[in-house]
Amino acid sequence: MSFSAVIFDFGGVITSSPFEAFNRLEAERGLPRDCIRQINAADPDDNAWARFERAEIDAAAFDEAFAAEAHALGLEIRGADVISCLAGDVRPRMVAAFNALKASGYTLGCITNNVRAGKGSAMVFDDSRAAEISTILARFDHVIESSQAGVRKPDPRIYAMMCEALDVAPQACIYLDDLGVNCKPAAAMGMAAIKVTGEAQALADLRALLDLPDDWPAA
Repeated sequence: MSFSAVIFDFGGVITSSPFEAFNRLEAERGLPRDCIRQINAADPDDNAWARFERAEIDAAAFDEAFAAEAHALGLEIRGADVISCLAGDVRPRMVAAFNALKASGYTLGCITNNVRAGKGSAMVFDDSRAAEISTILARFDHVIESSQAGVRKPDPRIYAMMCEALDVAPQACIYLDDLGVNCKPAAAMGMAAIKVTGEAQALADLRALLDLPDDWPAA
């Protein structure tokens, strides 16, 4: 298969997963592990998180709505607590891979489910980190943010929007995401989907698809 485009999720791929921060918060609060994901998985198309990612509600409304959803499950946690955990740490080897792909002439896209909170597209609250992430995002050929597009993964429309913007067929694309539910629509369209469970695994799978040497990307 000949690929000409690589499409990345951002959080959990270019940066570490917010789920790691969720687990730390849960431990600090004495809450069940993965309870934040449990809340966000209930009624996944219309819950507070889904509506926030489509920019149908603002941060204040999300804070209240998420707290109500948590309370209904016997949990006490607010949406504002979740927002504070969203920004992950940049993964240097993924950035190195991104830069190597860019230098080799691949078309690069980013599809990110995000919210209107913090500074910039990656929802950080620190100026220096916001600048670092903005620099990375600016190098993509096209970025689709759910909070700007009003559509969120795994809605198939958002993948079609990216293919149209990049002027590529799905079969020419590799797609990386840390959530299997988001990989499935991409694969159904014909993309080669990589479910990211870690940096080393993602790079190994990417090397295999692109027939690259084991030491790629060079440090």
